[in-house]
Amino acid sequence: MRNLDITTLRSFLAVSEHGGVTRAAGALNLTQSAVSMQLKRLEELLGIELLDRSNRKIGLTGSGEQLLGYARRMIALNDEVVSRLTDLVWEGEVVLGVPHDIIYPVIPRVLKRFNACYPRVKVQLISSYTSGLSESFGRGNIDLILTTESIVGPGGTMLADVPLRWFGAPEGTARKQRPVPVAFCRHCMFRPGVIAKLDQQGIDWELAVDSESDRTIEATVSADLAITAILEGHAPPHMEMITHGSGLPDLGSRKINIYGGSNPKNELVGKLAEMVHEGFCATRPMAVSQS
Repeated sequence: MRNLDITTLRSFLAVSEHGGVTRAAGALNLTQSAVSMQLKRLEELLGIELLDRSNRKIGLTGSGEQLLGYARRMIALNDEVVSRLTDLVWEGEVVLGVPHDIIYPVIPRVLKRFNACYPRVKVQLISSYTSGLSESFGRGNIDLILTTESIVGPGGTMLADVPLRWFGAPEGTARKQRPVPVAFCRHCMFRPGVIAKLDQQGIDWELAVDSESDRTIEATVSADLAITAILEGHAPPHMEMITHGSGLPDLGSRKINIYGGSNPKNELVGKLAEMVHEGFCATRPMAVSQS
């Protein structure tokens, strides 16, 4: 009987999520040779190749892609068992602040994983705007915050650099209207820069709705009454990204940053910060070999 080793599965999962041995080794606090050795042991145990090493960028083979789902479930179950039986000392509360527009898809996964590992720890999620979260963090009311900014501020760490895109209703016509109707929340960090881009290109625009509610903006845009700007990969399913050639200006990109993780107040805050970081790393696509 062949028994799978959780340690080797953890290395395999880290390589698949981080896109290579070097990043995986950093995330696991291991050397590159140690991670490579564990991958080799796993492949020898199963008698199959899990990684496609024919290109410069490591990808998963078909067998590796099949193993990936099992590995996630086995590691999660292992961590849950160990936590529930041995980590009863972990108690308390962590306050996490996240802007409305980047909660999905990463944060729910992170909260589920954190709860499995630390079931006696409560995570209070506060959803607001970057400016408000930064003020609360500065006053010490929030332990850990995520922000969407054009730069990385003092004490922050960049999680991702994401393109800012135009979005409208599926097959909508609002994008073609002049003046172009736009919709933004009053405290939206993207609003001043996007309007400046329109002015720079001489595109007439009008504010179709001015609200403090994200749901109001979503309803207006999905009804084809306006367009708005959202980070790619974080738009609601009832909106459609407006492709190039629409005559609208390129909006560049914005950084998703985390504050409070570099020098956490306590170990629990640090562990949540690690999971948030790993969650955003896991969203980066990895090539899958078809051979």
